[in-house]
Parts: sequence; structure tokens; C-alpha cells
Amino acid sequence: MSNFPQRPHAVIYDTDPGVDDAMALYYALAHPEIELLGVTTTFGNVTVDQAATNALYLLALAGRADIAVTRGVAAPLVKHAEAPPAHIHGADGLGNLPQRQPFDNRLDPRSSAQFIVDMARARPGEITLVPVGPLGNLALALDMEPRLPQLLRAVVLMGGAVLEPGNVSPVAEANIWNDPHAADKVFCAGFDLTMVGLDVTHQVILPVSLFADMAAHHQHPAMHTLHHAVDFYAGFYSGLYPHVAEIHGCFGHDVLAFVALTDPHLFEYESGAVRVAVDGLGQGQTMLRRKSISYPQSGWEGPASRACMQVQAQACKDLIKSTLMRDWIRP
Repeated sequence: MSNFPQRPHAVIYDTDPGVDDAMALYYALAHPEIELLGVTTTFGNVTVDQAATNALYLLALAGRADIAVTRGVAAPLVKHAEAPPAHIHGADGLGNLPQRQPFDNRLDPRSSAQFIVDMARARPGEITLVPVGPLGNLALALDMEPRLPQLLRAVVLMGGAVLEPGNVSPVAEANIWNDPHAADKVFCAGFDLTMVGLDVTHQVILPVSLFADMAAHHQHPAMHTLHHAVDFYAGFYSGLYPHVAEIHGCFGHDVLAFVALTDPHLFEYESGAVRVAVDGLGQGQTMLRRKSISYPQSGWEGPASRACMQVQAQACKDLIKSTLMRDWIRP
């Protein structure tokens, strides 16, 4: 694990939980370098109402009902909404849990976009936003506060693909495809932005046995819930990819955004302007300007983003395991 800085990363987690979202949430709670300020929710893997319920539930299980949760956008800015992928995450987003424990934490009354703006204004230059779903909350926050790229320290998002084939079309990754207009707005805004896309997340396969070991180690409902969800999730990926089926695992999509935040040295990057195709067969494609030449096509003069292109996969798996094995769950 990296040497710890004097101050942890202050983070707002924008999410649509979702199994890999739950994995990432618990990594964030467990990691000593992360101060989780709030969880903002959106549609995507599930409806926004289910996403908010899942965030509240996962935090309650882990003894962190003190962390604010907000409800955000329920649909894309422009395109029609897609049905949540129940065959991937379960109808409830957590692998169809057989039962849930009661919990009494409640939503913060602010919208997710308002929460992001309020926190950024209160702590200018300090907060990193980690979005791992469609980017509508951040796009709306930009409308409310045009100075947001200067007020946030950074944005580290899970989404997109540069060279790797997409997972909802030959060229598009699901988070970007679900709201391409919001995504293009975010990439053009001037954030200090890192894109953790399929180019690296498809290199990191996490076996279900890893989560079984962690559940056995903690003997706690939070980790038993995560193990159940990951086992369901791995069933989908094992049925789709033979090399994933060999170890009965899943891709570490969303958790890698937090790994890129805490341990950026585990990745290799390319930098350039990123634009998103908002319609047609290429809808949702993230296009990275990889050469500094003069193009006759306009629209490539915008700010540069960093795209993760390679990753030290085994080191990431070791880090995820060591972090979640820590004594982090509160009574």
C-alpha cells in the first residue's frame, strides 16, 4: 500500500449501486486515505430510487449511517432511458438479496447536484468527485455552478473506452452510453479529470473466492452481502467470457476508480481531449485525441483528460484485498 499523506482524499462518491459500486463503496470506507463526505446517487444499474435505497442500506450495514446520501437524476438529459440491467446486477442491484436487515438512516433532502455544489463551495479545491455511473448529476451541478471545475480538486470517473471494445455496443461503455450528452458536457468542462475505462477494468478480474475469504475473515453482514452480490455478478460475466469463467470472477470496474485515486502509480495514461458521440451507431463512444495535429474537423480544441490505458492487475487485486481485510466495519 502507498505511503499515507497527511490528509486523506476528501471524496464525494457518485454512484448507481450496483454490485461493483458496492465493492467500490466498501473499498472507500475501508481505505485509510479516503474521507468519504457523501454518496450521491443516480439511475443506471438500477433506478435512482433503488440506487438511493442501496446506498443507505450498504452504509447502514457497515456502521456508517452518518454519511450523507442524496437522490439524483432519474433519467438521461436527452436520450430515452434504458431499462436497468437486472440480469447483470439483479433486480435489486445487489444480486437479489434473499432478505435485508432493517435500517433507519434517511436521505439528505438536497438533490445530488445541489449536494455536490454545496460541498464544493464549502471546501474549495479540496474535494475529489468519483462518479461511477451516468454523469447527469455532475452535468446538472455544472449548470448550477459554472466554477465547479475550479472548485473541485479532481474528477476520477469509471466509464468509457479508448481501444477496448465497448460493453453495450462495439464502441460504447455503459455509463457513458446511458447519458452521452451529460458525459460530453463533463469532458468538455475543464475538470482535472481521469477516465478509468474498460481499457483497464477488463484487465482486472476479481475471483468470487476473494470475497468469500473476506466474508469469512470479517464474519459480518456487510461482507456477507457483498459476497452474495459478487457471486451473482460473476455468474453473468462467467457466462459471457470464458477466461473469466475459469476463475469464476468478475471485472473490477468501479473499484478501480478508487484504486486510481489512492494509487495512481499502478496505471499508465494517455492524455488528450475526450469527446463523446451523442447519437447514431457510435452513441456513447469516448474518443480520445491521441495526436497533436491540426484536424479539419472542429471540436477537438477542448481541455485534456487522462485516460487509463494499462494497469498492474495483480497489484490492484492485492491492494483491494489488503484494504478490505482491514478492521474497517463499525459496530
